Order: sequence, then structure tokens, then C-alpha cells
Amino acid sequence: MTNNADRRVPPQILEGMKDQVRRTLETIERFDLDAIGSLVEKLHEAYSTGKRVFIFGNGGSAAAASHFTEDLGKGILKDISVTRRLRVQCLADSVPLITALGNDCGYDSVFREQLITNATPGDIAIAVSGSGNSPNVLRAIEWARESGLFTCGFTGFNGGKLKGLVDLCIHAGIADMEVAENCHAVAMHLVTSALRQRLQMGA
Repeated sequence: MTNNADRRVPPQILEGMKDQVRRTLETIERFDLDAIGSLVEKLHEAYSTGKRVFIFGNGGSAAAASHFTEDLGKGILKDISVTRRLRVQCLADSVPLITALGNDCGYDSVFREQLITNATPGDIAIAVSGSGNSPNVLRAIEWARESGLFTCGFTGFNGGKLKGLVDLCIHAGIADMEVAENCHAVAMHLVTSALRQRLQMGA
């Protein structure tokens, strides 16, 4: 039987971990906090007016979208007895609906079609895409812009096409998907904690 002291991690593995931590911290320090603050204000406005928020992405970005949805739906509430909630939905959560839309309409339509069903002018569409070039994300954002929604993108690398399409971009400017996803998680938690504080401040 071995204990933790006997489990020697190869030095090159430790160096790789340290390097990812270093690059994550450097990227976070370059965040545009004003952009993050602007998203907080738009979400506060949606909370106050009853507008809906739709969040979506693929793969790891779908997982991030789902996590962000949970945080905005529950994590912003200091008191769970409060009846007013932010009306937020993750468009990547329903496997049956996504597979039905993908089968019948094409995978590049799976988010757009859900927006057509549920969204109205003044709602918010938040797209999460490390590359910024996922066709289904871009089609949904294009529809959202044409239909009077406020659009926001969480991007990595050079931002891809998404960066130029959205009203507001929260950009993790690094050409590494894992590090970009690390940074997106931090940015989403910054939004959540700031919105919770903003709600406590009142109007």
C-alpha cells in the first residue's frame, strides 16, 4: 500500500501544470473588467424587466453555458425565498431537443431554432465559443441580432467571427482551448458574484 508521499509526479508534468496556471493567470489579468461590468448591468436590467437570457455553446463551452445558467438562476440569490428570479435558459441542456433539431434541421440550426421558439426583442443571447467560429453559434447570434436581442460572446484565441458579431465580447485572448475555458469559468463567476452584489444594492 502506498501513500501520497510515494506518488512521485514527474517533473515535466509538474512544470506543465505550473505553466498552465501561469498562462491562465496572465490571461485573466488582461480581462476587460469594464466589459464584464457591462454584462452585469445588462443582466440586472433583464432581471428588473423580466426579459429572458439564453446561453449556449458546444462541448466544453456547452458545459460552461450550463454552469453559468445554474449560477445566474440560483447563485445570484442571497435569499432563496425571493420570488423574482432571472429568467435564464441554457440551449445546450436538452439532448432530445438538440438531437431532434439536428436530425431534422441540421446541427448548425440547433440553437437558432430554439431562439426562434422562445426569444423576443430585448432578451439576451450569450454565446460561448473558444474559437468563435462554431457555425451553430454564429447562426444563432446572427438571428438574435436581426431579431432585436442583445448579444454577448465569450471567446478565446483571436475571437473568431463571433467577436465581430456580438454587441459585447468577453475575450480570453490566448490560443489554447483549455486556458481559454479556464478563463471563461473565472469570468462567469465574476459576473455571478457582481450581479449578486448589484441586486443587493437595489435599483
